[in-house]
Amino acid sequence: MKFCLAGNPNSGKTTLFNALTGSTAHVGNWPGVTVDKREGTYKKLSEKIHIVDLPGIYSMSPYTPEEVVSRNFVLDENPDVIINIVDATNLERNLYLTTQLLETDIPLVIALNMMDVVEKNGDKINLQQLEKAFGVPVVSISAIKKDNIDKLMQVAYETSKKTRKGYSVISKTEYADTFEKFVRLYDNENCKNKIFHAVKMFEADELEVSGYPSVASAALKVKENIDSTEFDGDFEALVADLRYRFISLHMSSVIKKLKKQEVSRSDKADKVLTHRVWGIPLFLLIMFAVFHFTFSEDFLFLNKLFGVEVSGDFWLTFFQLEEAGAVPSPGVWLQSWMGWLTGSLIDLVRGWLSNSPVWLSGLLCDGLLSGLDAIFSFLPQILLLFLFLSIMEDSGYMARAAFIMDRAFRKFGLSGKAFMPLLMCFGCGVPGVMATKTLENEKERRLTMMIAPFFSCGAKLPIWLAFAGIMFAGQYGDLVVFSIYLAGIVVAVIAAMILKFTVMKGETPPFIMELPTYHLPQFKNLMIRLWDKLKHFLYKAATIIAGSIVVLWFLSNFGFAFWNGMVSIEESMLGQIGNVIKYVFYPLGFADGADGWKFVVASITGLLAKEQVVSSLEVLAGAAGFEALLGGLSVAASYSFMLFNLLAVPCMAMVAAVHGEMASGKRTWQAIGFWIATAYVVSMVAYWSIRFWWIGVCLLAVIIAALTYMYCKNKKRLQKGVC
Repeated sequence: MKFCLAGNPNSGKTTLFNALTGSTAHVGNWPGVTVDKREGTYKKLSEKIHIVDLPGIYSMSPYTPEEVVSRNFVLDENPDVIINIVDATNLERNLYLTTQLLETDIPLVIALNMMDVVEKNGDKINLQQLEKAFGVPVVSISAIKKDNIDKLMQVAYETSKKTRKGYSVISKTEYADTFEKFVRLYDNENCKNKIFHAVKMFEADELEVSGYPSVASAALKVKENIDSTEFDGDFEALVADLRYRFISLHMSSVIKKLKKQEVSRSDKADKVLTHRVWGIPLFLLIMFAVFHFTFSEDFLFLNKLFGVEVSGDFWLTFFQLEEAGAVPSPGVWLQSWMGWLTGSLIDLVRGWLSNSPVWLSGLLCDGLLSGLDAIFSFLPQILLLFLFLSIMEDSGYMARAAFIMDRAFRKFGLSGKAFMPLLMCFGCGVPGVMATKTLENEKERRLTMMIAPFFSCGAKLPIWLAFAGIMFAGQYGDLVVFSIYLAGIVVAVIAAMILKFTVMKGETPPFIMELPTYHLPQFKNLMIRLWDKLKHFLYKAATIIAGSIVVLWFLSNFGFAFWNGMVSIEESMLGQIGNVIKYVFYPLGFADGADGWKFVVASITGLLAKEQVVSSLEVLAGAAGFEALLGGLSVAASYSFMLFNLLAVPCMAMVAAVHGEMASGKRTWQAIGFWIATAYVVSMVAYWSIRFWWIGVCLLAVIIAALTYMYCKNKKRLQKGVC
């Protein structure tokens, strides 16, 4: 049997799906995370139930890709029952979709979710009155606590055995007789769910009109006798009004407010966290706190502010410090122990291979294991950062981030809804690009994909961590990493503004979003996400990265006449090639010097997978050592290198995702060219600006003036209705 879950975004639909199927489907707090349907199996009934999780939607009208997916599934796939998840804390808004699902002939069960919150608020919902009003079974549940979900499935299973006839709330209004004429128009049409189709024709739904042109012609004649002056001839608005009138009519008998309505804790928190002035600074402060807990060498500034130092043999060993120093953050402490573990493993293998051929010891210890060590030592910090971001997402704060960023993004041609896919890019760029499907405006989708690589993904994090531990003697690691993430956002905003005001002109679509109630994240969901991240990381390490390290080691230890044996790294194939192409990168600073070509080669290998950059530098460092190689770069050159790898082509997987979404080879190549050009220009500007501060001041003034001019010019065009 096949059951489908349908409901509004943030109604707890995907949480219920996870509880029923044990699936690892991603749970989000904004519209559009579930772009395509997800599938799983419920096994606690007499027969297995195939569960389909439909995208979160507000209606069955074809305004967004999610609504089209859900509508097509319900009408074409003919599920045995629809479980309509309704947020009990926002009943009136959620029941709008219910009135549309009632119009199908498919058995329907209403799952009244978040009833624990309703009871906590001191309210009461009369389930019997709700069942009587809508004519379908109603079951109260709490998806997050798994309360009553087995009862829900039992009721749904029993309901699926019964036949049902579609029903529309229009039949209880003054338009009942006219609506009956629309229903009869389908008597000669071979279609299921006649009531649903009749309502859509009444609304002049574009998919319905194009699907049944002969019925549409007859419907126009029927509409000539309908007075719709109140809605300026907009029949969809008329039907929406009838739906809400029906819902409002029954709300007084369904909901009982037992306590005086008070301002909720979420509303109190939002007065601060989404404040017009303080919202964005607080968001940046929260993000900095996350980076400080993950990357700081001086936890809570105990050393700088209070003079606290770690001393004593036990504590030096516990914190993996060679001498008395500041208390490290949890992320740095975990990274130190992981570095000790991987380093000990390499020393152990090196001891086993002490009598082996030089090439074998070099391949395994100096090549493969050292390369993997360079990224595995940072794994705890990567997972810790991802954990913090997941907590912010599950708690409901990330939805607020989209809301407060909408005001800022709108000035640069993007809506807050575009901020959601971009935020996902902090984890991985591929799902971020895939999530652009939720954007209705084609130009906004393309624009979002063009700037998506500028939001630093988890694969780039080892690069920032490697340099953060070297620059300024590692004292400002949190600030270094935070500055790179912030630089990516700034460049993305400027790039979006330039593209929006030049080649992608057009109005920014409105952003409407319902903010979910704040709640504690589920431990199980957090652990599932971390496990998925770890699996993805281990898979890449065991396949792409390991294979690339072996190839890189060979190219850096053998010359073109490789049969003559191992050579110095400068005489190797990679050394000779790198010393030729490095001149292209001279203006960026990091290609200068005897080791400059190594950074150029590492950047190029990063086009395959960004984790490869640090592994490549570890292999290319040779006898001098990894830290000595990185320490040879100035602060200006180090920032230039990081910015180039932040902004350039992210990885082949993301390029493939962009190509799939853009569905155009030409546009994909344009995107690649745009990324490389942006990376080159920004890195060059950063390098020379850090070296000579007056250059940076002049360039900043020019950029601000140019952006201000474009903004004012675009604003005048919008006022004149030109674009």
